[in-house]
Amino acid sequence: MFDGNRLWKERAGRRTKELGRYLKYIFNGHIVIVLLFLLGTAAYYYQEWLKTLDTGFPSEAIGALLFGLFLTLSPVYNFLKEPDKVFLLPLEEKLSGFFLRSAIVSGLLQGYVLLMLLALFMPLFAKTGGIGFTMFFPALLLLLAVKVWNLAAQWKAAYLTDSSGNLADQVVRFFLNAVFSYFLFKGNGLLFLLPVAGIMLAYLAYFTSAAKGKGLKWEALIAGEEKRMMAFYRLANLFTDVPHLKESVKRRRWLDFLLSGIPFAQKRAALYLLARTYLRAGDYLGLSVRLAVIGSLGIMLISYGPGQIFFSLLFLYLTGFQLMPLAAHHENNLWSELYPVPASTNREAFQRLLYLVMAAQTAIFAIVVLLRGDFLAGLGILSAGGAFTFGFVRFYSVRKLKT
Repeated sequence: MFDGNRLWKERAGRRTKELGRYLKYIFNGHIVIVLLFLLGTAAYYYQEWLKTLDTGFPSEAIGALLFGLFLTLSPVYNFLKEPDKVFLLPLEEKLSGFFLRSAIVSGLLQGYVLLMLLALFMPLFAKTGGIGFTMFFPALLLLLAVKVWNLAAQWKAAYLTDSSGNLADQVVRFFLNAVFSYFLFKGNGLLFLLPVAGIMLAYLAYFTSAAKGKGLKWEALIAGEEKRMMAFYRLANLFTDVPHLKESVKRRRWLDFLLSGIPFAQKRAALYLLARTYLRAGDYLGLSVRLAVIGSLGIMLISYGPGQIFFSLLFLYLTGFQLMPLAAHHENNLWSELYPVPASTNREAFQRLLYLVMAAQTAIFAIVVLLRGDFLAGLGILSAGGAFTFGFVRFYSVRKLKT
């Protein structure tokens, strides 16, 4: 006898154990310390920034856009797998409890993020003339109700639409979510919430009625679940090996000029391979770019010279630490062992590439500071960043590669 609730408990239990195992590697001691420092720094500068604002700042519009986007992105974590479209398809009518539990868990997780997001924005709204702190819990309850509406609407729309239809549904819901959030944060626009809420209910009623008698689009649901898990696996793969990660490779022909500086020589074969891997495989390049952008923005917000230097070193460490898995990217590929080069060249090639990436990031941070006119701080970042990069590559990476 098929038991959908039992199947859900098994799937949810295995997923929880899997996520916990990888999160243990992601939030190790180094990362926790870095995150605590970043949170403390961000909180301080956020508080100082609030002091410079007046009631004319468009906090409601900014909040409406951000909350509208978060409310619109409301996937149901369904725990489905590829074989389910064959083995569970005939049992679709018996899976209502399975999907209801998935929706509840999805709502709880996304509701917690919504709570944190509202707590972050409340000081901004209170400072610029929007809703005050006394409206925190009423606003939270209303936003949670809208999140539930989005979960239900997105799930019902999945019965009816293809990828283009899903995009249209997301655009409509984003508009409704943004308008609702704007009037909510405005404080004096609460009366306008009722007609917007009425439109939302009518929208959900339409999809609920239209979805009756139709079957689930299993391929789309499974593809969405796999896409979410692959995103998590790529993140976890930066900290530890993920055996079942489906590697993605992007050609990125427009970056080929970066490889032209590598000489065509036998001793540079490993460097050429790793450079190609860095530019094309996984998320190594994207990670470096994101850290460089975030670090540059953080440095721009800091006006204290030593703080800028420390912040740049912090992001240099994050970049170097996150790129360490690149050294073992081809470890399980036998064809790379066929290269007629000594094994030691692989480590040397990785260190050379790591040095180039960290040196380029140091230059970016220094240029950002120099453009602000902070000449001494820019020189400090160049000097400290160069010394840190040398020490990280020459000593830290060598020790990590041996373990």
